[in-house]
Amino acid sequence: MNPFGGIPTFFALTPTFSRVERNRTALKTAFYVFAILAVFFFFGRFVLNRFGISLPVLKIAGGLIVANTARSMVTATSRITSAESAEAVTKEDISMTPMAMPILSGPGSIGVAIGLAAHADSMAAYLGMVIGRR
Repeated sequence: MNPFGGIPTFFALTPTFSRVERNRTALKTAFYVFAILAVFFFFGRFVLNRFGISLPVLKIAGGLIVANTARSMVTATSRITSAESAEAVTKEDISMTPMAMPILSGPGSIGVAIGLAAHADSMAAYLGMVIGRR
């Protein structure tokens, strides 16, 4: 998750918002990001077990996602198409999509949350990881 990298996108998608609207949207986005990652943190292990995906496979897939993101950053390709950007400008509430999901809590962040949860062995460990993530 790269909150500082999301700042330019946030301001690009909210040029006509007042300061109050922008603050409200930022708080809603933060809430949604926390909720999305918390859900995957607590229930991701069950999803992996249900589909028979092991932790090493998740680590490899997460590494491939990070490598793909790095490649797109180096080659300067845009993550948001011009059509998506135009739709986002006319959209009244951008806090859930595109800001919270996929820009801030994308597949890489979700993979890390699930990977952390795989090492938790008690409720105290879960709670410590949730508090530490904030």
